[in-house]
Amino acid sequence: MPIRPRIPPHVPTPRCHQINLQRGFLGGEVYTVFLTRALTALGCPVTLYVSSFNSRWDGIALPGVDLVKISGPEYLGAVLPRKRSWILTNGPVPAEEIRRIGLSHLLTGFCHMPMYERDVSAFAPYHMVFPVSDYVRRSLIGGGLSNVYQEPFWGVAEFDRDTRAPAGPVSSHSPYSWDRRKLRDVLLGALEPAYRALLPQRAFFRRPGTTLGIVSGIGPIKQFPLLFSHIAPRIAHNPGIVVEIFGFGGYAQVRELERSLAPLRNRVRFWGRQEHPERIYPQLDYVLSGLPDKEALGLNIIESQVCGTPVLAVRAPPFTETVADRRSGYLYRDPREDAGADFARVLEMAIAAPRLDPRAAADHLARFSFDAYKERVARMLQAVSARPL
Repeated sequence: MPIRPRIPPHVPTPRCHQINLQRGFLGGEVYTVFLTRALTALGCPVTLYVSSFNSRWDGIALPGVDLVKISGPEYLGAVLPRKRSWILTNGPVPAEEIRRIGLSHLLTGFCHMPMYERDVSAFAPYHMVFPVSDYVRRSLIGGGLSNVYQEPFWGVAEFDRDTRAPAGPVSSHSPYSWDRRKLRDVLLGALEPAYRALLPQRAFFRRPGTTLGIVSGIGPIKQFPLLFSHIAPRIAHNPGIVVEIFGFGGYAQVRELERSLAPLRNRVRFWGRQEHPERIYPQLDYVLSGLPDKEALGLNIIESQVCGTPVLAVRAPPFTETVADRRSGYLYRDPREDAGADFARVLEMAIAAPRLDPRAAADHLARFSFDAYKERVARMLQAVSARPL
């Protein structure tokens, strides 16, 4: 029977005032959803402050949570309690607001990025910083921070995201996320709906051969263009391999990814953003991670394994934390070091061997279950409750 942690009755549980003001809905927002559900399951009351420009929160089921919408971080001072309280950030907040909050409240926050080429000073005003992986934890400590919580939290395969997005056929959508602050994106974003209306609607179908897939945002931290600049020529040597890309990103990132995939020609298809990734993973033979340096965790990597699809990832943190080599996927040498030679070797081995079922690695996947995550959150609550308000 799974352990069901409880906060000791003599330790009062303060209300968690959680802040996520992102206007998009990506991994950090999915993380906020299952963190909030773990907190409420443990009896911790939650007030969640979100952006009024992010309508996705309207479709998320968070029973018992007080949802407060504000149009920007400059309004936090007006909505946060005047009495000293527990504040938890789950996404970036401007430095001046962080300093102000830290003077009046118990300020904590999750760190969703390793400090690779980043300045740790943004987390200096925090009383406690929670790392999503051990890779992130070590990078924060390596940057000189002493306020880092000592346990990594990892994550959960969370698919119950939006009650307004019913499951249906996997079809093509725009691969672009338009930045409304850029004139180019404003113009292209205005023209794209008319252009796409002229295209035939495509429904996904598996093609013959081995299917490699990306199920992820196509953002700079993933470094997909750089990854494929090394491995696409290797994939091109095997005509039986096709690549399917489910995700979206900025105009420049998608353009660079298309260029790096040029050696594969018509063996690549883009499907855009998908609201139900759990319907995609089982239709792929292997899911590809991006490059590791800027990646904190990789929720898509966890989701893929939980859905029974093995992963191909670089043998480096954080993927050495989230992938069990030759049990839930295969790890290969960083292709920047050998021009993708080890990737080609591992891929050939993976295709020749019986396909792995990551669900057989039950001990590995157990750390990413909701019950295990809730246990870690329970220990976090104990640590927070021990801090005076």
